[in-house]
Amino acid sequence: MATTFALSVVTPEHEVLRCDAELVIVRGGGGEIGVMARHIPLVTSIEPSILQIKKADGDDRLAITGGFLEVRGDAVTVLARTAERAEDIDKNRALEAKERAEARLAERHGEIDEARAKVALARALVRLQLVEEQAHSAV
Repeated sequence: MATTFALSVVTPEHEVLRCDAELVIVRGGGGEIGVMARHIPLVTSIEPSILQIKKADGDDRLAITGGFLEVRGDAVTVLARTAERAEDIDKNRALEAKERAEARLAERHGEIDEARAKVALARALVRLQLVEEQAHSAV
């Protein structure tokens, strides 16, 4: 009985990760979703969150800023707006983006600006969360 499945994480720019995984956990529109081998077919939206990937040779974590997850047969595809490893995130830039988004939300200049600021804030927060988790696990 197979205990792994093929996982592919792609963004509009490139394929970020391709591996055999034992478990994938991510936040979907209805809450956290865990996928293991032989999961039923599924397509769902994913929220900005940390994509947790359990593999035989260790775990991976990616900051995902939304997109879709598709489970089909023995393959799982994450189609993400962005997907970044902790080492690829500039913490200072993420902090600045968070501050800019919070300032824009405080100003409230229309629905479109507010929606964009909320998306920017969610992205900055998930990026900072991953960087902080990585720093704590390295200690």
